Amino acid sequence: MATLLARLFLFTWLILPFCATEKARQRERALRQRDADYIERCTGRDMGSQNCTRNRTEASQPFHYNGCMQGPAGTPGRDGNPGTNGIPGTPGFPGRDGLKGEKGECVRESFEEPWKPNFKQCAWKSLNYGIDLGKIAECTFTKMRTDSALRVVFSGSLRLKCKNACCQRWYFTFNGAECTGPLPIEAIIYLDQGSPEFNSTINIHRTSSVEGLCEGIHAGLVDVAVWVGICPDYPRGDASTGWNSVSRVIIEELSK
Repeated sequence: MATLLARLFLFTWLILPFCATEKARQRERALRQRDADYIERCTGRDMGSQNCTRNRTEASQPFHYNGCMQGPAGTPGRDGNPGTNGIPGTPGFPGRDGLKGEKGECVRESFEEPWKPNFKQCAWKSLNYGIDLGKIAECTFTKMRTDSALRVVFSGSLRLKCKNACCQRWYFTFNGAECTGPLPIEAIIYLDQGSPEFNSTINIHRTSSVEGLCEGIHAGLVDVAVWVGICPDYPRGDASTGWNSVSRVIIEELSK
């Protein structure tokens, strides 16, 4: 009987400290688990929420680890290094069509060819036209552009003879009409009344010219003619054109 009691006392003496130590360890593990759950639950949340607010008893009691009071929070750490770029995302969906724009203006570009000289000369060895009224000579010309001008020149001998005062007029026509762009192209010879003995013998032929520019003539064939006629309000005399010499008409198209 004494031996049994001795063995029981020895067992109790060995087991009781072990059980106390095991209970203390279990209690410490429970406290750590509670703190870990609290930190995990309240990290990034509102600390004033219901789930993150401890009761008054817990709030008044500091956290303990291994029987020691938890110290104050440490200084925040430095920012970490920037992370590497992520993988590019997939392309997005195409956007919607934009609003319809306003109607534009149609602009046509015109490419004109470089200007090329365009001229013509008609010549006669001896016209010897003694008419006082009518067409003297004609020269047909091909005009290339409508917006150009024609320069015309007549060169030849002219004469006017009369016993009394007289006047004759030499002028150009274009397709049968005198120039209107801007005014007619003409030249006149006037003789005043002199002494009867001299007026009957004056017969001077002089090489003269009639020239000018005419605008507003359409492109195409143009009949250019030289005429002789009377001066308004004056009697006509005895006219002569192209006596004993070469007469010529020069036509040139000029760019404006």
